[in-house]
Amino acid sequence: MNILVVEDEYAISQVLKAYLIKANYDVVVAVDGEEAIHKFKTIAPDLVLLDVMLPKKDGWEVLKEIRRESKCPVIMLTALGDVSYRLDGLNSGADDYIAKPFVADEVIARIKAVLRRTQFDNDQPIKRYGQLEVHLKAHQVTLNKKNVILTPRDLSVLLFLAENPNQTFTRDQLIEHVWGWDYLGSDRAVDLAIKRIRKALKDWPSSEGEIKTLRGLGYQFSVY
Repeated sequence: MNILVVEDEYAISQVLKAYLIKANYDVVVAVDGEEAIHKFKTIAPDLVLLDVMLPKKDGWEVLKEIRRESKCPVIMLTALGDVSYRLDGLNSGADDYIAKPFVADEVIARIKAVLRRTQFDNDQPIKRYGQLEVHLKAHQVTLNKKNVILTPRDLSVLLFLAENPNQTFTRDQLIEHVWGWDYLGSDRAVDLAIKRIRKALKDWPSSEGEIKTLRGLGYQFSVY
C-alpha cells in the first residue's frame, strides 16, 4: 500500500517514513500543501498522513481538496492539542487525528486500524455492467478484471455516472456533483474528463454500455 506523508518538518517526516517502510508500506513525502495536492493526484495513495500546519496551503485546505474528489483515508497530524481542532478535523472529513508529540508505533497502529475499517466499508456495493465492474465505495473500476487507470477527478465522474445509469446530466450538474459548487474553472473540464474516460473504456463492448453525449442535454452512462 502507498502512503502519502505530508509534513514540512524534515526530521518528523523521515522518522515516519522509516517506520512506515519497516511496516512494509510504500511512502511518498510532500513538504507543503501544494506539493501534497499534486502528489495526491499523481500517485492516488491508499492513505494520507496530513500535518495541519503547512506552508503554501494548510492541512485544512488540502483535506478540503482531497474530499472534493476522493474518500481516501486521511489521518491528521498536528501539535495543536485543543479538542476543538480535533473536532474540526473529524467534521471536515478526516478519518482520525493524532496529536504531536506522538509515538511512531501508535501511528502505525492507527494507520492499520483506519485501513481495516475503510477496506471493510469498501466491500460493497459493486455494480456490474458486463465486463465492467464499478466498486462504488472503494472508488475502483475494473474492465475484464483489470484496473481502469484514471485521475481521481475523472474516476469520480465515472463513479457518479455509473451510480446513476441511464440518467442524463448537464455539464453544470456534473460540476456541482463532482467538482463542487465553488469550482471556478471552465465547464470544458467536463468534456475533457469524458474524453479521457471514453479512452480508458475503449475496450468495453458497446453491446454492454457506453457513455453517450446527448446533444443539447448532457452526458449519460447508458447500459443495456
